[in-house]
Amino acid sequence: MDQYLALCQTILNEGVWIHNDRTNKKVLTYINADLTYNVAAGHFPLVTTRKCFWKSAIAEILGYLRGYDNAADFRKIGTKTWDANANDNPAWLSNPYRKGDDDCGFIYGKVARNFPKPDGGHVDLLKQIVHNLRQGIDNRGEILTFYHPGAFHMGCLRPCMHSHQFSLLGDRLYLNSTQRSCDVPLGLTFNMVQVYVLLALMAQITNTKPAMAYHKIVNAHIYDDQVELMQQQVSRTPYPLPKLEINPDIKSLEDIETWVSLDDFKLVNYQHHAAIKYPFSV
Repeated sequence: MDQYLALCQTILNEGVWIHNDRTNKKVLTYINADLTYNVAAGHFPLVTTRKCFWKSAIAEILGYLRGYDNAADFRKIGTKTWDANANDNPAWLSNPYRKGDDDCGFIYGKVARNFPKPDGGHVDLLKQIVHNLRQGIDNRGEILTFYHPGAFHMGCLRPCMHSHQFSLLGDRLYLNSTQRSCDVPLGLTFNMVQVYVLLALMAQITNTKPAMAYHKIVNAHIYDDQVELMQQQVSRTPYPLPKLEINPDIKSLEDIETWVSLDDFKLVNYQHHAAIKYPFSV
């Protein structure tokens, strides 16, 4: 939590104003931020200076792991985060690859679980990584990537947090996640939760022990219509971090694909300040 607030204050103090063409807004921008999460110690990085919808964040990462490409599927599992990108983005609405209402196209987990091979067919990156880690294999390339420049035109949004590399040291599993772009008031509160949960879940289903998660953000920013609200948030005193409990019966990738739901995640002692309704830029 201290890391998050420190980054927010750094952007407010040191960020540079630029114009963002996609949103047609001014945005306060800071380059190169690093956050770390001690998953081994159970330090769940949930923001307490405002109410955060942590269940929606977990639902979204579950959807990525399942390879979802439709906002309706994301809604069924517990998040509406893809509604706007699927249905309110003018460029995507006129895209010939869009298949209809709620279609997101070739995005995130859909890419990772069906990564095209130049000689035909595809690779299920997640399944391959889980297999290797369960065998104690780390080939220095256990990378789950959602990033495929040749397919950007086939999806409603380029991936923001685009790459997750897993590393084994003995039986301890580490994660390095890289994010090209981050709406800090809105997106980062989700992304922090997702990095933590991704490492915790992957360790659980590969019979390894979660260690540290390292979160690299290249372009961290606050939009002009969010600045005043962010100044309000950083003035608040944070509460102690809550604890996240994950159902120990989740033991395989197939479990995640078939029956895991938000009921399998419990939050303990979450104290928070009042909600802040930040504007979302499509």
